[in-house]
Amino acid sequence: MRHEILEKNIGLMALMMVLAVSIGGLTQIVPLFFQDVTNEPVAGLKPYTALQLEGRDIYIREGCVGCHSQMIRPFRAETERYGHYSVAGESVYDHPFLWGSKRTGPDLARVGGRYSDEWHRAHLYNPRNVVPESKMPAYPWLVESTLDGQHTPAKMKALRMLGVPYSDEDIAGAASAVKGKSEMDAMVAYLQVLGIAVKNKR
Repeated sequence: MRHEILEKNIGLMALMMVLAVSIGGLTQIVPLFFQDVTNEPVAGLKPYTALQLEGRDIYIREGCVGCHSQMIRPFRAETERYGHYSVAGESVYDHPFLWGSKRTGPDLARVGGRYSDEWHRAHLYNPRNVVPESKMPAYPWLVESTLDGQHTPAKMKALRMLGVPYSDEDIAGAASAVKGKSEMDAMVAYLQVLGIAVKNKR
């Protein structure tokens, strides 16, 4: 009888379905918040420097995450191409994380140290200079645009509130560390640190 009431009342059935899916999802997701493997940084992981942090913000601003993922899945085809699969512990200082899901361009999770700074500069200035068939847009303005560091300490303070272990000295020296640097410098600094903690651990 109760079963018939549920089947004949579409609103009640929809509510019960949402409740069942929510409970099932929570039982899978909530325990992850209490596992060390997802909360503890991998050995050797360091917070972004002031310049790398600014580069990450430029990466977000320019929409790079829309075409480049930063998450290598544990499949042979991916690990052979990109390297060690991504682990949760290497993203604990990322707020927000930039795993992404679309790959118009290659995954960048292990791009750090793969190319020289000069290669990255040429590639960002005009990708066709180094990859003739590239569909990536050019970013020549990154060379002319300079950073003033005005907001960098505030960004680091906010991240420290979220658990990123920045020291008072890191924050105090943040503005001077980036002032006068170009956005290209910052972007290259960010790209060159991606995935190196796991690469160095292998």
